[in-house]
Amino acid sequence: MKQLSRVFVVSALTSALVACGGSGGSSSSGETGSVSVGLTDAPTMELSSVNIAFNAIRLKPADGDWLEFNLDETGVVDLLTLQGGVTEPLITNEEVPAGVYNEIRLIIDTDSSTVTTPDGGTSTLAVPSGEQSGLKLKGDFVVAADSGNNFTIDFDVRKSIVNPPGNALADYMLKPVLRLVNNLEVGEIEGTVDYTNIVQARGTADTNNELTDCSPNYEGAVYVYEGADVDPLDLNITRDGTNPLMVVPVTAQESGSLYEWTAAFLTEGQYTIAYSCQLDNNETDEDLEFDGQQNVSVVAGETTVADPIPQP
Repeated sequence: MKQLSRVFVVSALTSALVACGGSGGSSSSGETGSVSVGLTDAPTMELSSVNIAFNAIRLKPADGDWLEFNLDETGVVDLLTLQGGVTEPLITNEEVPAGVYNEIRLIIDTDSSTVTTPDGGTSTLAVPSGEQSGLKLKGDFVVAADSGNNFTIDFDVRKSIVNPPGNALADYMLKPVLRLVNNLEVGEIEGTVDYTNIVQARGTADTNNELTDCSPNYEGAVYVYEGADVDPLDLNITRDGTNPLMVVPVTAQESGSLYEWTAAFLTEGQYTIAYSCQLDNNETDEDLEFDGQQNVSVVAGETTVADPIPQP
């Protein structure tokens, strides 16, 4: 489960972090707190793996020097394994100066970062500035004194991996969208999608009782929006300041028509959810058809069960 303390537009991630020590950064009071950071992913469906190699993570106290932690022992992390609330530990209980921090930088080994396509092919992944200044995540967060402070970085791969035509750097490019959340402030939503009920509700199936406008095997996704009564729209469109917070693929169950989904690390509050069986390209505008739109309340530390999609 997770929650959003701040929304940061970033550019990469971290995995198991090993402290190498840092210079300066002491708070004016000399007090310290411990910090743990984990990584999770709102995954893409168009790729089989997204492998990122991490060199270091840097934390910037508002009133001190950068603190750096080596990630030499982290290795390569496949972000697509971090779904549905699964996290990869980054740093664990590292003692740092208490106080306000205003930036995180993630240093990436670009030569070892790749993606795997569904046909089994391996493609290069460009991470601009990943090895030099690092991928910057700006915004304030607080490390409280004499206590454990647990955060999670949500890496939205679906929004972050692009394949621009004519790109000379690599086959794919990383333009990450990340959120940093305080684990004490988040909950999750889970639910089910039943394609049989969607076919009956729409009444537009073909002679084989299938929805012809859906993706193969109905591998659609649940769209999650902050706030109630949001008009759902695709990933690439922002209207009235609204864009999906996350897009969560559904997972097929043995029953055939029943699929499950979990949207984790959501800040306490009101959300709108809606399901589409169509695949969404994050680089183009699509007029998607949505089913089962509903409002859902999230409570920190709890799992909210959404109504079935569509409601019977």
